[in-house]
Parts: sequence; C-alpha cells; structure tokens
Amino acid sequence: MSKYVKNLITEHLRDRFKDVEDALLVNMVGLDANANNRLRAELDKKNIHVVVVKNSLARRATEGTPLGVMFEGLTGTSAVCWGADDVVALAKEVTRLAKEDQYEAFEPRGGVMDGEPLTPGRVAEVSRWPSREELLAIVAGQVIGVASEVASQFVGPATQIASQIEKMIEDRGGDGQEPADAASADPAPGADGADVE
Repeated sequence: MSKYVKNLITEHLRDRFKDVEDALLVNMVGLDANANNRLRAELDKKNIHVVVVKNSLARRATEGTPLGVMFEGLTGTSAVCWGADDVVALAKEVTRLAKEDQYEAFEPRGGVMDGEPLTPGRVAEVSRWPSREELLAIVAGQVIGVASEVASQFVGPATQIASQIEKMIEDRGGDGQEPADAASADPAPGADGADVE
C-alpha cells in the first residue's frame, strides 16, 4: 500500500472516530460473508457501528485521542465497534453475540472506556453492569420512593387529625352541634341566676 493511500485511510479513520470516546475491539476474521452480513445487520439494529481496520493505521489515526490506548501493542487486523446508548450497552451486545454459535469467530479483544484500556475479561465484566437506561430507572425509582415517603409523612398526621375531628363530630350528633336532648334539657338549678331553696 502506498504512503498516499495510507494517509487517505488514516484521515478517513480520524474523521470517523472524531467524536468517539468509548469503543470496543472485536475479532471478525474467520466469519464467512453471510455471517458477517448478519452480524453487521444485528449490530446496526442497536445503532452500533463497525469498521475493520489495520491496527497500525488505526493507531496513527487515533494518536492523541481517547481511543489511542486501545491500539497499543496490537498487530494485524481488528474491527472497532462503537455506538449504542453507552459503552455498557455496547459491551452487553458484543458479549451476547460472541456467545452465539453462528458467530463463532466473533469475540471481544479489548477496548477503551473513559480513556482506560479494557482487556477482553474486563469487557465481559462491564457487560454485566446496569446500562444507562437501567441506572436511570433505578435512580428514578429511588427518587420517587423518597418523595412518596416524604409525602406520606406529611399526609399521615393530617389524615389522623381529620379522622379524629370526624369522630368528634359524629359523637356530637353529626352536624357539629351538641346533641338535641342536651340542649333542650332544663337548665341546672341556679344556672339562670335564681336562688336555689
């Protein structure tokens, strides 16, 4: 490959990886054309991009970027996967597909997350973490739970007071007035100022 072509490919890769901060390296060597197409279609459904790269060219293209550490010490050809909702969702999908018999040659080779290199074992570990959506659901549940508890603590005493007032009203005759027989009864002796004999 001429130097001019290498420079063109390097520039193209630099442009494709421009905004990528987290990615995984996978092996796709050994997949036949049909399996390769099916695999790419499955990844595309999850908004995961794949590009097969020569490691030396990818190393040049990513030098000085967060992806640079991913290519240190690698030789041969790899495929770079990026996209999905986050790196955890990406790791989950790559790990799931690597377990399928029809994609036997497909396997994670490593990657980079938050500027730190990932080993294949670490990719498997990250795939067991909750994804961004799952974390949001957990946090939302905790926030709603706390808010619900606070609301019940505010409403609880007010409900008790309201039920006690209601009971008092019922005890007094249902309309807040004293019972009719108590109001019409003769006043107690001496209540009107008269002397009692």
